[in-house]
Amino acid sequence: MPTQADLIRQSLLASDPEYRKLAEEHTRCEEQLKEILEEPYRNSEDLAQETILKKMKLKLRDQMEHLVHLHQHDVVHH
Repeated sequence: MPTQADLIRQSLLASDPEYRKLAEEHTRCEEQLKEILEEPYRNSEDLAQETILKKMKLKLRDQMEHLVHLHQHDVVHH
């Protein structure tokens, strides 16, 4: 059963352009990271890119969760 936060995420994905943009960028980072991790041999550039992508994913997730939190706050107070 989806939690309230899950329902809010689904709603934001459908209705909030900013949230959707963050989610799409998060997915792009995930796909790029997967490509790097699937490489049998990684050079120092790949390792650096892996670190950058992981940090970017965390930043995007934090921004997305901030929007969920704001929306939860609005739902509770309205």
